[in-house]
Amino acid sequence: MASRPGTKFRFWILALFFLCGYGAIGFRLVELHAFKSPEFVDELENSRFRVLRDMPRRGDIFDINGEILATSHIFLEVGVDRHEIQKADLARIPDIAKNLDIPVSHVREAFGLSNGRLPADVKSLSPRWKLLKRRVEPRSFEPLRAMGIRCVTSTKSYEREYPQGDLASHVIGFVRKDGQAAMGVEREFDYYLSGEEGWTETEIGAGRREMAQFRRRQVTSTDGLNVVLTIDSYVQDVVQKELKEIVKNFDPKAATIIVSDPYTGELLGLANYPSFDPNAYSQSNDESRKNRALTDILEPGSTFKIVAATAALEERVVSVDTEIDCAEPIAVMPDGYRVRLPKDDHPMGILSVGEVISKSSNRGAAHLGFKLGGQNFYDWVERYGFGDYSGLDLGVESRGILNPPNKWDRLTLSRMTMGHSIAATPIQIHMATSTLANGGVLMTPRVVAAITNYEGDTVVEFGPVPKRKVFSRGTARTVAALLEEAASERGTARRAMVEGYRVAGKTGTTQKIIDGRYSSREHVGSFTGFFPANNPQVVITVIVDNGRPATGGLGYGGIVAAPSFREIAKKLIPHYAITPSPKATGYAQHETLNRETGDN
Repeated sequence: MASRPGTKFRFWILALFFLCGYGAIGFRLVELHAFKSPEFVDELENSRFRVLRDMPRRGDIFDINGEILATSHIFLEVGVDRHEIQKADLARIPDIAKNLDIPVSHVREAFGLSNGRLPADVKSLSPRWKLLKRRVEPRSFEPLRAMGIRCVTSTKSYEREYPQGDLASHVIGFVRKDGQAAMGVEREFDYYLSGEEGWTETEIGAGRREMAQFRRRQVTSTDGLNVVLTIDSYVQDVVQKELKEIVKNFDPKAATIIVSDPYTGELLGLANYPSFDPNAYSQSNDESRKNRALTDILEPGSTFKIVAATAALEERVVSVDTEIDCAEPIAVMPDGYRVRLPKDDHPMGILSVGEVISKSSNRGAAHLGFKLGGQNFYDWVERYGFGDYSGLDLGVESRGILNPPNKWDRLTLSRMTMGHSIAATPIQIHMATSTLANGGVLMTPRVVAAITNYEGDTVVEFGPVPKRKVFSRGTARTVAALLEEAASERGTARRAMVEGYRVAGKTGTTQKIIDGRYSSREHVGSFTGFFPANNPQVVITVIVDNGRPATGGLGYGGIVAAPSFREIAKKLIPHYAITPSPKATGYAQHETLNRETGDN
């Protein structure tokens, strides 16, 4: 019997259907095995294997006496893996809440309970991991771990803490919540402090738990090293308390105090106002976090006359007894140009070079500059470190402003010798005074003494770093003696005097430049000096920006800064067991000093 045409057609349609179906399956198998196999193998590997990070503990920061200034506190973040919840775990919710000291309702919510019941499929809960408590002490978590509740997990974390609050905050800096070091020693010495992160390549099994027997590779983390500062917490505390007194008495816009050892360049204390607490850095602003000792620039004023005096004496263009006419308002230059000299606070006649320094004559300082010459004086200013970075490892630093002689006008030399037409940072001014105190060597300021490990062994030690010999010891002694007169009853810095001790130092008062002009109302008052003058142990610099005395007068350095030098010095005497000085005044001894053999 012949088949019907329709039956034959359906046969071929059915055959074509099976052929296409098996062809598609075959094509897919070839595609998966021949072309996409590596991709799917990688995906499978990624789903089974994980790289678990092992974070190191950040090193501590100590002061020179071993006091902890910054440390890393270990804590646990405790949460619940909701895909691992068992019905038996619900009965332990009150115990979990009690151990973590959190409300039971918070635990129930984290478990994802609805009307006291779990969903039929706990794997439908999203997100999978829910935080129970962020900061849990490891010892507090041990009882909870002992209960064997698999769904409650913990993650180890570290939190940076500063036990002394705002003490030395501009030196230490801080670490942000994301673990990034932001400023100060924390940032500049992060290489030593941060340590090395470890990791574990391992296989994840059912329940997303590690199968330790299938670990591929494990690298243990290395904790960070410790940093030992040159900062002395006692000195730092004295400095910061004195800053508070300055704020209380003079309500300044800003202020800076620096204390150091003149021979090593080690900073014993450094503080700025306004300040901040690194434990709550997010509550501070850029102005309070700024390390003004390195970033703010100011005209150093009369403190800069130390440069002119040492240069002129070292070059032997004058002696201490050389007389200078400080009464004439005009000086005639060799080419006949008539230079109008700066004014003095009060009329002065003929002064010796010693009196020019002790009485702080602007006109006398200008004449010292003329005797040196523009290029020669500029070279001396550079030799002192002005116009260059100090080298203090605390981050952002300004070089100040020092224009070369080819950019000077005819008045620049007469103004620069009195501390105008130049801008310097507080640390530059301080290190210049330190150069005078130690006998003529410009040192690199240092704030880190050593790097140690957790056994207390020294890994790296940082010693004194001299930059250059600036002038002879004989010149240093002579100028120090002249500055004793400035810090005497007859000088401009009598408020810096410390009973029983010979103090050498110089006040400075400069008008601030507001809208391109010198302001008659806003000033920066400063004092920089050292004691004992005959055997310097400590250098102290105090700079007060726009201090306002209660009397309504101007914020002269002798009023707003010199008294703070005295108060700090008095507190450091017993701390460092500094012996009293002979009673003779320094200026009375200058002829004796001139007869000494100055060693270069």
